Amino acid sequence: MKKISLVLFAALALTTTVGCAEHGGDHGAGAATTAATTSSGLALDRAFAAEMIPHHESAIEMAVIAQERGESPFVRKLAANIVKSQAVEIEALTAAETRLAKASVERGSLGLADHMAGMSGDTASLKTVDRFDEAFLKLMIAHHEGAVAMSKVELAKGQDPDLIALAEAIQVAQKEEIAQMRSTLGADAPSSSEHH
Repeated sequence: MKKISLVLFAALALTTTVGCAEHGGDHGAGAATTAATTSSGLALDRAFAAEMIPHHESAIEMAVIAQERGESPFVRKLAANIVKSQAVEIEALTAAETRLAKASVERGSLGLADHMAGMSGDTASLKTVDRFDEAFLKLMIAHHEGAVAMSKVELAKGQDPDLIALAEAIQVAQKEEIAQMRSTLGADAPSSSEHH
């Protein structure tokens, strides 16, 4: 929160200067408010990109294990899809984060705890766990729900068109995979309330 406050303070200081340089009156104040909103939105954009990169890397780490240990064709195929699609998304996220950093955009925060972002699972346990498919699917459902939560924040408050489009794509793809995983697990599927 302290970092966000500093970012907003800096943005407001900058935009007040910009507003004073306008032709005065309400127009200058409006421009300052708009610029401050945009600045905080870009700070959140950078946070989304920066936080989603390790999130995707964690999913790939789990999926690589599943490619080796998966017991069913469904799990092995899902794992392969996750490795492929999220590697491509990591490239896009890295490019966006680098672009925002070069533009001197301070990194904000999505405001989600690790368990809300699906990052509290024990990935290492997948290397030795019995009933691998069940354990993998339960962990990946929580992980995907975290990505959906992160994307919702970006869609609600982000400004960068590329990252907003990526957040929409993540929502669609991961909600679909969550539904498939829940269907495969059946009655053993974890409920959303366990993670949110």
